[in-house]
Amino acid sequence: MFIISTVDEMLNMLSNLTMQSKQVTKDIILLQFTVANACIVASTNLKTRDEWVLVDTGLTNSADFIVKTAEEFYGRNARPSAVILTHGHFDHVGSAIELAAKWEVPVYAHSLELPYLIGKKDYPLADPTVDEGMIAKISPAFPHHSIDLGYHAVELPKDGSVPGLPNWKWVHTPGHTEGHICLFKEKDRILIAADALTTVKQESLISVLFQKEHISGPPKYLTTDWKAAEESVRKIHDLKPSLIIPSHGQPMKGEELSRHLDLLVNNFKEMAVPEHGRYVDR
Repeated sequence: MFIISTVDEMLNMLSNLTMQSKQVTKDIILLQFTVANACIVASTNLKTRDEWVLVDTGLTNSADFIVKTAEEFYGRNARPSAVILTHGHFDHVGSAIELAAKWEVPVYAHSLELPYLIGKKDYPLADPTVDEGMIAKISPAFPHHSIDLGYHAVELPKDGSVPGLPNWKWVHTPGHTEGHICLFKEKDRILIAADALTTVKQESLISVLFQKEHISGPPKYLTTDWKAAEESVRKIHDLKPSLIIPSHGQPMKGEELSRHLDLLVNNFKEMAVPEHGRYVDR
């Protein structure tokens, strides 16, 4: 009989059952692991096999699927020029050590996030009191310790440029974590939002499994600064993106996106901030 002994194993099992990839633009492949997303992003066009980077690395069991998908587009032994981490939570860095070692490429992150990526600082435990959903309730069992990427971990350029992606810039969007970033392609107004906002109720297992549309702020159980989170959503709104690719939920675009972003910015406390929780009144 198969027994799930840890929450991490449960999440990996869900990911194994449902992981898939799809091309969402001419230069972006969305890697969906149910509980989180990652992206393969080409510098111009996937078909021309231009330089590419990996944005986030999914869970601890995501590496093989990421490599397989990359090789389907770029051929055997395909290797990115870099890995970009939006932040260091477990569902974004799960395969970072394995992939960095396999590819021997730099792994870039914001300077405030680096301590969590080189074994110097752990994240606080998740807060289960923010919501009644099952994922929120089991969240204290999620991995929260730092990882150690060693020499692979590199600070993002301070000028906002993204290594390997000359048409993109990184935008500091703290709140969910201190060094959380989004990636923005100004020419096409595409935003890889990571956990700055979600398009699914991430605290609910049913909502996550069935990907029910529900725009909100960052995942509540791991967000530690709600004032900064609100300011980050306003920053995203001001960029006027035409397409948003979140780490939790499905991409959203066009008029539907504009309407939902307006609603979120104007009603952030009601739509995003939990009624109670460890960090709500901080």
